[in-house]
Order: sequence, then structure tokens, then C-alpha cells
Amino acid sequence: QVQLVGSGGGLVQAGGSLRLSCAASGTISSIYDMGWYRQAPGKQRELVATITSTGTTNYADSVKGRFTISRDNAKNTVYLQMNSLKPEDTAVYYCNARTQLSRNVYRAYWGQGTQVTVSS
Repeated sequence: QVQLVGSGGGLVQAGGSLRLSCAASGTISSIYDMGWYRQAPGKQRELVATITSTGTTNYADSVKGRFTISRDNAKNTVYLQMNSLKPEDTAVYYCNARTQLSRNVYRAYWGQGTQVTVSS
């Protein structure tokens, strides 16, 4: 089992920055990757960025060059630095962790979500 606690959301003007944090606890050694997803009102949840246990990152095209995901293994924490924020980044951001059950089979864990609002 993995527990996730996300934090760091808030209200910011367009062009501003925010940093989200996600602290993991539980069976940390079983985590394959961690990341952030977001869900705007009336839209499906979408991937923002992920980082594997070995440091490989993946970003949605819409955030490339503006967002940076990183991890502090000593603190079991993943960060999402969001720069040059746009109103379309407004959403509830969910921390995610996956454990690998078998080849190409994963179990997902979710944090409680944190609101990010970007005003124009």
C-alpha cells in the first residue's frame, strides 16, 4: 500500500509560478513511478508529468518547457515546478503513484487533489 499527500496549490496570476509537492509513505520500494494528473471542470483527468524511480521523465505536450517534475528520494517526495502558468492550467491536480504488479500491469494510487487556479 502507498499513501500520497499532495500540497502546494493556490491562486496565481497568469505568468506566475507554483510548486506542488507529493509525499509518499507506505511501501515506497514498490513504486515504479510517480507523477501528477489534472482534471478541469467538465473534462477528463489528464496526465501532466511523471517520473520513474530511475529519474526518467515524461510530460504532456501542453506543459513541456514550462513545468518540471523532480524527486527527492530521501524525502520520498515528488515536486512539480510550474512556471509561466496559463488560465488553461486551472484544474485540480492529483498526485499519482504506480506500483508494478507484473509486466505491463500496474496498480495506481491517488492523492487527495489540490486546486490550482490561474487568473487572467
